Amino acid sequence: MIVVVKIGTSSVTDRHGEIDIQAIDKLCTEVAGLRSRGHRVIVVSSGAIAAGLPALGLSGNRPSDLATLQAISAVGQIRLMAVYAAQLSSHGLVSGQVLLAPLDFVHRSQYLHARQTLMRQLELGVVPVVNENDAVADDEIRFGDNDRLAALVAHLVRADLLVLLTDTPGLLTADPRLDSDGSLIEEIVEVDHELERVAGGAGSVRGSGGMASKLAAAKIAAWSGVRAVIAAAERPGVLNGAVMGQAGVGTVVRPRERRLPARKLWIAFAVASSGTVVVDDGARRALVEAGRSLLPAGVVDVKGEFEADDAVEIADAAGHVFAKGLVRHPAALLRQWAGKRSTDLPSELPHEVVHRDDLVVLA
Repeated sequence: MIVVVKIGTSSVTDRHGEIDIQAIDKLCTEVAGLRSRGHRVIVVSSGAIAAGLPALGLSGNRPSDLATLQAISAVGQIRLMAVYAAQLSSHGLVSGQVLLAPLDFVHRSQYLHARQTLMRQLELGVVPVVNENDAVADDEIRFGDNDRLAALVAHLVRADLLVLLTDTPGLLTADPRLDSDGSLIEEIVEVDHELERVAGGAGSVRGSGGMASKLAAAKIAAWSGVRAVIAAAERPGVLNGAVMGQAGVGTVVRPRERRLPARKLWIAFAVASSGTVVVDDGARRALVEAGRSLLPAGVVDVKGEFEADDAVEIADAAGHVFAKGLVRHPAALLRQWAGKRSTDLPSELPHEVVHRDDLVVLA
């Protein structure tokens, strides 16, 4: 079994932001246990920025400007990896650092190269420790606090299991910061809007993912055909329990029967939407039931400003988003074309608003 384990910032650092060596040792001990039973493990670890803050004598709320965050992450990453290397080595395991960026999931050549690198490390008996390549990221310093990155890695290597370790037992029926009576949701068949509402907002001061980010990552995994478990990092034997399907180990999100291809997974979850295209009922049926491309005749409204090849959400007249895709025309042109039939459009331009190959039905 290939297992991808993601551990958050709040679980690998103490309240002062220092690296918690005992917490990482616990994780590495459990990773070694899985390895001894023949499983291959990839660790996705947050914590570089939090680990870099005290090293530079910084305290309080973390800075918000990109240049400073990148500088801090470069300092913290080497400190974080040194701890992982030492703790895994104490169990006779070799670690390997892998830094990934969003573009590694966009361009097919980079996607295949990243897969080849990770799979070869697993074949060599290495435990890859993956993080966002924060120090050179040119748009955002994080990728969903590494939760989304972990889910994409799980898809990349065709993992059997994604374990998202956090500081709560799993998804609870109420936010534990607001209501102490919340109980554990042990199994989720389908992630819906009500569950996303329950998951709430961002997490701790040191981290920024929160349960909403965990649930979003589990949803990506489910669409990838990967079973996901959201569980407490401090729970004894949590990794073995997740692998064995132990009852109550955390919140289990069951995989969908059909695995979404890598390109469509990226369109659906890895790229942000730049606007919304509202369509009529006929177009909705054509997209959902017949698997067709979206044509201008079915467009009734265009919201936001976007360019060709940007990602857009597709919503029905009631405002419910049911699909997402890469648009072939800018918003300004699409507003002119809305409602028109193909015979009324310039013949030298493609008529599809979103081609079916670039479309993912989410409903």
